[in-house]
Parts: sequence; structure tokens; C-alpha cells
Amino acid sequence: MDGSLLRMALAAGVIAGFCFTQACTPANSDPADQTPTSVRMPEKPLGATAALHANPAADGNVHLYGYKIVATYPHDEDAFTQGLFFHDGTLFETTGLNGASSLRRVDLVSGTASALLPLDDIYFGEGAAALDGKIYSLTWRAGTGFISDPQTLTQEGTFSYGGEGWGLTTDGAQLIMSDGTPRLRFLTPPTMTEDRAVIVTLKGQRIRNLNELEWVRGRVLANLWQEDWVAIIDPDTGTVTGLIDLSGLLPAEEASRMRRKTGKDNVLNGIAYMPDEDRLFVTGKNWPNLYEIQLVAKGIQ
Repeated sequence: MDGSLLRMALAAGVIAGFCFTQACTPANSDPADQTPTSVRMPEKPLGATAALHANPAADGNVHLYGYKIVATYPHDEDAFTQGLFFHDGTLFETTGLNGASSLRRVDLVSGTASALLPLDDIYFGEGAAALDGKIYSLTWRAGTGFISDPQTLTQEGTFSYGGEGWGLTTDGAQLIMSDGTPRLRFLTPPTMTEDRAVIVTLKGQRIRNLNELEWVRGRVLANLWQEDWVAIIDPDTGTVTGLIDLSGLLPAEEASRMRRKTGKDNVLNGIAYMPDEDRLFVTGKNWPNLYEIQLVAKGIQ
């Protein structure tokens, strides 16, 4: 995006294809939950599709988006993607599964790992993010996170947290963590103190299975595990202000081939954003491709 277009997008409240203001118009007209007692919430969190239609008249406009594929890059089919992010222009990825978990530095053009740090077999790797020159990465149920050097990929320390570790991103000051519940936690290194948390809601309904996270121009983007949706979340309130429909991104024949190869649900998971160039990338677990996409407005609900 050149400078004039970026200034126009900023003025209109549209960045990277999605709206940040209500003035925008579409192109084509669980025990860990710390829910405040003053807010009435349903007992059981819902999936995004169910929440979107549970109460269509509920307050709060939700911007809906599709996508346009800008470019396709190779992705390691053996990578069970958990975290995906850029740091200093370089792509990093964390992978999961016991005995196959790793932190890796990835060449965008070839899709190969130029450096790889395996985790001990007892750990199931999860999301990761870079902050203040360090990479912070989670594990699923061990309650242990790792601090690594992005240049050498050597582990320099650990940290602890309660509950499960799923996704991780940063707003540049804090780490933002998902744990499989509707809650996003805000952690401050080096003590990893949980300063606050928000409950993520869509049309007043709590949303389950917040997974891989990415910070994009003041919003948290979250993969919703086992769904084709990416939620656009206001970090101050937890409100889902938009949904990105990525269904069909992996062709059906490729999805079928991957299921036969791995025996797993190779679901959408992995969001990476290059802020300097305003480029958005997505992939999935064991997918053969990494996609650079642009968002296309579909409507408001």
C-alpha cells in the first residue's frame, strides 16, 4: 500500500481490509473463566457461527470479511503449526505434538526452516511471540513457557502460568495469551504478572477455543480452533468487532490428502502480520501452503 492509499485508509478507518470504526461500510451491501459477576453471560461458550446467529438482534455490529489470495508460498507439511509471527522481517513458527514440537526460523520464499530448536518430548509446543528482543513461547498443559534468543534460537529461561497455553501475541508492551477459554490474559515480562484479562464475546455470547493470536493495528486476531473463522477482537473490551471467513482457503483435495497423510484434522491455524508492509499471512496445521491474503468486506451483521 503506497503512502497516499494508507493515509486514505487511515482516514476511513479501514486498515488491512477491515474496519475499525462503525462508520465503515461493506463493499457489498469453564473453570478458568474469570467472568465479572456484574456481566450476565451464558453458562457455556459457543462457537462463532452459533454465537453470530444466537441473537441476531443483539447490540453490536459485526463486520464480516472474505479474502483474496495475493500470493502462495510453500509450507512444511510436517509442521503442526501453533504460532506464526514476524520479527525484524523474519518469519518464525512454533509447532506442536509431543516429540515434534519446535521453534523455527523460516525462509518465507522456500518454506524451509533455516534454524530449528526442538523441544523435549514431554512438551507440546503452542503459540509464541517476540517482545523486547526475546521470543516467548508456550506449551499446552505443562504450565511452562520458554524464553529464547531470536538470533541463535537458544533457550535463555522459562516462565510459568496457570491453566493451558494456546496462543500468544504482543501489543508491543505486554504479551497477550489465550488458554482455550473465552479469556485473553495480558502478561508483563519479565515477571509474567497477569495484569488484566478480558472475556471475548460475540453478540453478547462468550466465544470458545480462542487459539493462535496476532496483533494487527490495534486489534487481536484469533484463530477459532476447528472453525474457518478468524475473530477480530477489541483488546480493551473483548468484543468481537469482525469475523474473517477463511473457508475454502485450503482446497478440498489438499485437505483430503492431508487427512490421509497425517490422520489428523489439519485445521486453520497460524496468522502472521508484517506491519511495515501491511501484509497478512495465514496457514494451517500441516498445510502445504502459506497464503498471503487481503480481506474483502462482505457485510455487517
